[in-house]
Amino acid sequence: MTMEKILKAELNTNILKAVGSSGGGCISQGQTYETDSGRVFVKINHKPQARKMFEGEMASLEAIQKTNTVRVPQPIKVIDLPGGGAMFAMEYLKMKHLSKYSSKLGEQIAELHLYNQKLGEKLRSEGSTIGKGAGHSESQYVDKFGFHTTTCCGYIPQVNEWQSDWPTFFIRHRLQDQLDMIERDYGDREARELWSQLKPKIPEMFCDVEIVPSLLHGDLWAGNVAEDTKYPKLQDLTNETSSISSLIT
Repeated sequence: MTMEKILKAELNTNILKAVGSSGGGCISQGQTYETDSGRVFVKINHKPQARKMFEGEMASLEAIQKTNTVRVPQPIKVIDLPGGGAMFAMEYLKMKHLSKYSSKLGEQIAELHLYNQKLGEKLRSEGSTIGKGAGHSESQYVDKFGFHTTTCCGYIPQVNEWQSDWPTFFIRHRLQDQLDMIERDYGDREARELWSQLKPKIPEMFCDVEIVPSLLHGDLWAGNVAEDTKYPKLQDLTNETSSISSLIT
């Protein structure tokens, strides 16, 4: 079955017409399609890691949406490709270069970053029960660092297991993973020795700092923002990095 036939069946549409030219970034290709329900944007990647990558991106978009702070495309579905790889269908947004709403986007990003902290303050003032990080309803504060699923930096999976404090999460699931890859791919003895000296000192750098978990866009740069006639929007249409967010600072 061809990619188009699979997409047509999975989206339950009689119409599936490519609109405009295909585009893409360093990792995935993108194509806009006309369907029975309107236009959709589809990211296509033939690598075996594509499903995991797109599933993490879909969960991330959903998490940002729940904050109701900044506009992101509505995710629709991750679809397996014949012979390996996957597609990620999402809402099509007609966008142009960010200009008029640059300052508004800055305000909305700040709201996104402060959303979890403000939710915690509100719950405490109301005497509500604070969650422990496993739930993901709009009303639940998260007091741990991590995310409920794997996200990716490019093709590289990022472990997001919940941790009680930021230094432990940052060391174990970000820095240590990078050093392990350097060791595996390059056998860099100097990097290993320097890391062994730095690692035990990192917690000391944060001992007098209160760090509250914050929902972040994992690839925020000029190529992943845009605007329409009314609002700024976050996007990840080229998939430079498919990790959109994680509950970390």
